[in-house]
Amino acid sequence: MGEFTIKMPDVGEGVAEAELVEWHVKAGDPVREDMVIAAVMTDKATVEIPSPVTGTVIWLGAEVGDKIAVKAPLVRIETNDGATRPGDAPAAEIASVSTAQVIDVGESIEVTPAATAGTDAALADGRQLRQTKKEQAHTDVVHTDVAQTDRARLDRTEIDKPLASPSVRRVARDAGVDLRQIKASGPGGRILHEDVEQFIARGESPPQAPAMARKTSSKEVKLTGLRRRIAEKMTLSTSRIPHITYVEEVDMTALEELRNTMNRDPKPEQPKLTVLPFLMRAIVKAVADQPNINATFDDDKGILTRHGAVHIGIAAQTPAGLVVPVVKNAEARSIFDCAIEMGRLAEAARTGTATRDELVGSTITISSLGALGGIVSTPVINHPEVAIVGVNKIAIRPHWDGTQFVPRKMMNLSSSFDHRIIDGWDAATFVQRVRLLLETPALIFIEG
Repeated sequence: MGEFTIKMPDVGEGVAEAELVEWHVKAGDPVREDMVIAAVMTDKATVEIPSPVTGTVIWLGAEVGDKIAVKAPLVRIETNDGATRPGDAPAAEIASVSTAQVIDVGESIEVTPAATAGTDAALADGRQLRQTKKEQAHTDVVHTDVAQTDRARLDRTEIDKPLASPSVRRVARDAGVDLRQIKASGPGGRILHEDVEQFIARGESPPQAPAMARKTSSKEVKLTGLRRRIAEKMTLSTSRIPHITYVEEVDMTALEELRNTMNRDPKPEQPKLTVLPFLMRAIVKAVADQPNINATFDDDKGILTRHGAVHIGIAAQTPAGLVVPVVKNAEARSIFDCAIEMGRLAEAARTGTATRDELVGSTITISSLGALGGIVSTPVINHPEVAIVGVNKIAIRPHWDGTQFVPRKMMNLSSSFDHRIIDGWDAATFVQRVRLLLETPALIFIEG
């Protein structure tokens, strides 16, 4: 018998450690070469780690939620090709990085071939070592009963454990769905997000306990992965930034009429418009008069950076949690261009394919829950920005026009500001400017 030690891979970008977010195996499980055994998350990416050898897991070096230093032992696997060449270490060390699922709060990274070159080389060395061992072995190898038993156990394990990314497993777990019940449509029998969504939409989720049944159980859930990153980000924002929230109602009747007209007969290349592209253009105009609002603040250095470019973050809910894709240079985009870019980024965020550049660099953020937007919210500023604009739902409400009450489509804006930088008067002035632009949408299209 031989032994391989898989170490925590170096994913580049100066990352010194990563958080273990999921084990796909346990001690005693058989594994096959290239089978995913674990998933780790850095500050910027979730990375799946495959096994470079076939054998049996004999030791796991961490628990879910633990931070693991780069090159620290992660897994030990007992292999059946026991002979080692003279001078070889008792345990060959190997680490490799598979494709990364890109998702994070305001920041992410895409793992490229360049970033994994070192680990790919290690993987190649490990495979060369195994090939050399095979060439030195006798050609009339007899498979023992132990090897056959391991193979049978491996086949059963792979049948019982469907192939799926960490985010897909998380969505299924949160929905109470057993992945073994889902038919896979991805390459190599991998279960995709769409497969889980379609399964849930068909109403095939396991039956729930009777509503009136008494429940006495409790469960402790350790925050890991993206949820842990979100918690850290929110803690940073609320602990460092003294928030002031200003709420104002906006008459959206005229803008809704304009939006419906523009959506009635669009050109083939034009997307359907929502309220957000209009709000983005209104923000561009409003911050031109108040540059302190389109800014970031370095707490440690005490430096406020006013940005000429308006990079608008759009807080988006995904199956794995909250992310903030960024529409870069909104000041140079038309209404339709803003809509196209926003739609593209939202899809990339939902599927976990957004790149690092698409998830960093925002100078001001919009937070919207769409139809669930409620009447008022208190959005948390995306540190190190100094302002966030919260969009609440549109509802028909009676509005006094000076002589009578008339039905109007009304929407509240709930906006938060860093009170160290933005005074209450400046916050109100900014919101009132945005309100004027939305209530008189023709002004949005006037240059200058």
